[in-house]
Amino acid sequence: MKIHEYQGKELFRAAGVPVLEGHMVTTPEEAAAAYEKLGGKIAVVKAQIHAGGRGKGNIIDNPDQKGVVLCKSADEAKAAAAGLLGNKLVTIQTGPEGQTVGKVFVEAGCDIARELYLGIVVDRVTCKPVLMVSTEGGVEIEKVAEETPELIHKEAFDPAIGLEAFQVRKLCKKLGIEGPAAKSAFKFMTAMCRFFIDYDCALAEVNPLVITGSGEMIALDAKITFDENAMFRHQDLESLRDLSEEEESEIRAGKAGLSYVKLDGNIACLVNGAGLAMSTMDIIKYHGGEPANFLDVGGGANAAQVTEAFRILLSDENCKGVLVNIFGGIARCTTIASALIEASKEVGFNVPLVVRLEGTEVEEGRKMLEDSDVDVITAVDLTDAAKKIVAATA
Repeated sequence: MKIHEYQGKELFRAAGVPVLEGHMVTTPEEAAAAYEKLGGKIAVVKAQIHAGGRGKGNIIDNPDQKGVVLCKSADEAKAAAAGLLGNKLVTIQTGPEGQTVGKVFVEAGCDIARELYLGIVVDRVTCKPVLMVSTEGGVEIEKVAEETPELIHKEAFDPAIGLEAFQVRKLCKKLGIEGPAAKSAFKFMTAMCRFFIDYDCALAEVNPLVITGSGEMIALDAKITFDENAMFRHQDLESLRDLSEEEESEIRAGKAGLSYVKLDGNIACLVNGAGLAMSTMDIIKYHGGEPANFLDVGGGANAAQVTEAFRILLSDENCKGVLVNIFGGIARCTTIASALIEASKEVGFNVPLVVRLEGTEVEEGRKMLEDSDVDVITAVDLTDAAKKIVAATA
């Protein structure tokens, strides 16, 4: 689950991570009032969308309008907000279609002496959270990792202990931080690592992380993603979810207990098991097709879930065909066949449907489909299924 920058900074402040004063607003007039309330000579108006690269992004209909604007008066803050609100912002992470800006964050300015990068993720190799820092603050970290990976410094830490003092000293030496800034870095980095663990984050990123002229380390950004598998421990965070930033079909799938991610292709996939779903998408691409989604109905799928899955798949205007790939284990093939037959009555299939069944009660399941009125193209294995659905949608 992702949240906005202004929400992340409120959580940072409560966790002892230094941030600047700011106000979230939804109208140009509120932006002007927020500038006055901050009381400084400069402020920054930032588009609030679930994507990075806002500072270098631009509004589709007005390429000169950036997603982050430095303002020196209330009128400038008002104009910046007017140029952002209700318009689509395109960044390196949104794709060409962009995302609509519904909120902006008006934040106080500060005396910036240095810009750095800081991010925390889980390293699947070491099975530990890893703190990453770089001198290349304000730059897309993906570009730094590709072109100058030696500029990214990492420290894995024990989640039960947190980041230790000697690790902070190592990172400060590599970043060239000393004096008062080093003391501030210890407070900042240890608080960030504890925040990452306490909130079960999948990502916590600050870019840029700045050091002021007085040596204080401050988060000028807050990009946070929570591990959805741990949200049962953080039910208070559910109120931070912005459904307008999420794909409607993915919201529907979540309510039905389905794991669904919309993609850009035209071959919809309905599969049980995440690994099998990934393999199904891979083999579709291998044979020249493009998957329209990732959809895992799980091992215990029932008729209601399969029916809702088909509603979601067929509601995608790009869908030209559906590949059902089921390995009957916990869910028997007869159960899936029965669910498919019921779904066809409820939804109606208006695109080619290729079905590959394997596993428990597979022969019985295949016969149920053959004896039904459902227009199905059967497949004997995954390769056969992929070839048939690619041919049917060509």
